[in-house]
Amino acid sequence: MVKVKVFDSTEAKSRERVLDPAPEVDSKSFYDIVESRRSVRIYTDDPVPEEAIHRMMDAALKSPNSSNLQVWEIHWVRSAEKREKLIHYCLGQPAASTAQELFVFVARPDRWRQNNNRMISHLKSTPGTPEKAYQYFEKITRIVYNQGPLGIFRPFKWIWFTIRGWTKPTPREPIHRGHMNVWAHKSTALACQTFMLAARAEGFDSCPMEGLDSSKVKKLLGLPRSAGITMAISIGKRAQGGVYGPRFRFPKEDFIHQH
Repeated sequence: MVKVKVFDSTEAKSRERVLDPAPEVDSKSFYDIVESRRSVRIYTDDPVPEEAIHRMMDAALKSPNSSNLQVWEIHWVRSAEKREKLIHYCLGQPAASTAQELFVFVARPDRWRQNNNRMISHLKSTPGTPEKAYQYFEKITRIVYNQGPLGIFRPFKWIWFTIRGWTKPTPREPIHRGHMNVWAHKSTALACQTFMLAARAEGFDSCPMEGLDSSKVKKLLGLPRSAGITMAISIGKRAQGGVYGPRFRFPKEDFIHQH
């Protein structure tokens, strides 16, 4: 992800930015949600209210994402015909076949330019936008994310970033289409996690599914070749035996490092 300069408090005050105060929160409720979220493989027949689903999706779209370019899509598969096909393309697994609702989260790296222009239009119409923010989308993103026709910019970007990196910290990617795919999937995965936590907050359960035929799912949803399936997510209320076993994690000392 592209890093931007963090202004110190003096510079922030000089720009007279309006403080967006952080509201008081109930931390225990959040950790209860995290602890109770499990990957549920079998659901009951209890329906999920449509208004709750819209709140979940709204929460997902508030997730942090690279450069606020929002290169994601949520596909709510509702028609009986497409639902049956999606279940089949998810290999018929119970997490899909017993779900009340099915969603596919899609990464759209091909939408970066369109959304970049939308950001520029938004900033132009927003009074008090700092010049650096405007210039970020006018110049920096157009250099960083533009790969050129058939990726022609790739070798030049690699040379430039490598030479610049000899003397100062320099973002090394994305410099080709593969990097762009990873970049988009990162943001989309953040939306997936928010969506699943929101489902738990609403009293429902979820299961992320990567075991699927991505080519057939893309065709089912009418997606272009440049789109990527991040994962499918099923939603419902857990049934008896829907959680296959106690949660197990390797020792945290293996993964958490202090420097």
